[in-house]
Amino acid sequence: MMILHFIYIIAFTVLAVLAITNMFRNLMTLGMESQRSYSPANASMYGRSQGGTSKRSVPHPELLDDFGNVVNEPLLIMRSITVEDAREQLDALYEASPGSSNGNREPREEV
Repeated sequence: MMILHFIYIIAFTVLAVLAITNMFRNLMTLGMESQRSYSPANASMYGRSQGGTSKRSVPHPELLDDFGNVVNEPLLIMRSITVEDAREQLDALYEASPGSSNGNREPREEV
């Protein structure tokens, strides 16, 4: 019975060492790839389909301004507003939506 315990300890130690080395290897790879810069020449090489035509990458619509230009500013700036302001903005969006009818809306109870 003692031999079985020893085999379990050795097996789990080997598995733990393999898992930790794999974790460090993945962290090193992630660190190296995060510092790599991609030039447009390399991007066009990967963007080609089998027919030889290149695909033009289209940015997400939220990354474009009103004129269609790419926005080059931080996008995660949050502004603090009150609950009442947020509720008014949501109500305005709801009332402006195409499927809303102003007559069917029930009055909300104030808390």
